[in-house]
Amino acid sequence: MDLINLTIGSGAGIAVLGYCVVFLGIVMLMLVVMLLCRIMIAKAKKEAAANPVPDPVEPLRVIPAPAPGTAGDLKLYDTDPRDAAMIMAIVADTLGKPLNELRFISIKEVKDE
Repeated sequence: MDLINLTIGSGAGIAVLGYCVVFLGIVMLMLVVMLLCRIMIAKAKKEAAANPVPDPVEPLRVIPAPAPGTAGDLKLYDTDPRDAAMIMAIVADTLGKPLNELRFISIKEVKDE
């Protein structure tokens, strides 16, 4: 076989042979990984059976009930509703109380003259 002057048929044959070698290598690698996986799973099962570890019990979480009632009507004077919401959230966070326990009657923007 002349490797310098290849025909289309012999080039295709060499290409198919190369693809088969690569595919066979990938299949062999896959089989080795599957075999190692099964060995590791069996080993882990043996260790788990020899040393049983009780599942940790998650402590019960007490979820406080939301506060009853509403905040009522709010009047805004020269204030954007987004700014008013931020002010109310900051006040509630500072006081450490839920927002629905506080009552805001009005919010007015004070402008410097």
